[in-house]
Amino acid sequence: MDWKFRSDQPIYTQLTARLAEAIVAGAYAPGERLPSVRDLAIEAGVNPNTVQRALADLERDGLVYSQRTNGRFVTENGEMIRSARFRMADERIAQFLADMQKLGCTREEIVTLLKEVREEEI
Repeated sequence: MDWKFRSDQPIYTQLTARLAEAIVAGAYAPGERLPSVRDLAIEAGVNPNTVQRALADLERDGLVYSQRTNGRFVTENGEMIRSARFRMADERIAQFLADMQKLGCTREEIVTLLKEVREEEI
């Protein structure tokens, strides 16, 4: 996983976002045990307290759960994961549309551009 952090946002929120992305993308399967706080901290090059805070946020959001001595696991609730995926997609689409409007693109131009990109990929 890419652990390069930006300076414009707290590291724990960036960790939370990247771990959530990995969960919704299937990098961590439902029910799978996540790496320990210590292992994630070493991998990301951050303080374990920072990782702990990010995991607490994911737990609060329902994407992970704790088992007292066994660590944290990805939720087995597929609907929760699906809902998180669509929420993230909606946020990215909204940001994309806002960026295109800043460039002066009309709705029709945006649709045309997307169709052209899609045709190039096929």
